[in-house]
Amino acid sequence: MKIHKGEAGYIRVQKKKLAIQTVLSFALVAALVITGYLLNHTKLNLLTLVAILGCLPACRTLVNLIMMLGHRSINEATEIEISGCTDQLTPAYDLIITSERKAMPIDAVVISRNTVCGYTKNAKVDTAYAARHIKSILRQNKFDKVTVKIFHDYVAFLSRAEGMNNIAAVEKSDKKTEEEIREIILDISL
Repeated sequence: MKIHKGEAGYIRVQKKKLAIQTVLSFALVAALVITGYLLNHTKLNLLTLVAILGCLPACRTLVNLIMMLGHRSINEATEIEISGCTDQLTPAYDLIITSERKAMPIDAVVISRNTVCGYTKNAKVDTAYAARHIKSILRQNKFDKVTVKIFHDYVAFLSRAEGMNNIAAVEKSDKKTEEEIREIILDISL
């Protein structure tokens, strides 16, 4: 089963995938250099040039891996608890929201109509800055009246999400708009 961005366990799967890609990329670069040297008895050959060019994508995967290493996927029990009480909402899990200045891990986000509510267990995340950044990106994409709130307190987040879910159960929500907001948030996440 393939896990896509925004699903629980995405960070864990991406770390493994990027680690394998990085090792294989650098192994290919090394193999090209060694093969070129064995065939021509000099490092000044076409295969060495190809190996040097191959270092660019290999280094890119290494940088992506380094960015992911400091973060963890949401706990499975937490994800089940959140999804159990937010069945009317549009969720996204395992996000690493990026801005010009920082990367902010957000464990879960739920979206209902024009409200985005998120939770992060990482105490180092500036929740006000994260909310402003998400709201700014949404505003740039023509979603002007969206409220964004990020919580450190899990109980407060769950309470807010349950309230949003109860309102969504009564009122008809616009799933298309919620999915568009979710896609924008996924676009600014690693």
